[in-house]
Amino acid sequence: MRIKLKEYQQYPWYLKPFFWKQKRTYGQLLKPALAWAREPKLFAAVAALYGVLDRRSSPVNPILRSMITVRVSQLNWCNF
Repeated sequence: MRIKLKEYQQYPWYLKPFFWKQKRTYGQLLKPALAWAREPKLFAAVAALYGVLDRRSSPVNPILRSMITVRVSQLNWCNF
């Protein structure tokens, strides 16, 4: 099954700052982000949660954060 991605202009305005930062960081928009953004509210919630966990002042230990990220990826069958 292939997921059809929308054009950048078709995504809601509140996701565009995330896409801007991603393009600035990686030099391009990553396809997994565009696929997740097909459900904009869910995508925004997950991005906000990840932002809270990934900030430097997070109460969660950096090693534990990495382990959580890897485990969530494994549960979602993410090869990335």
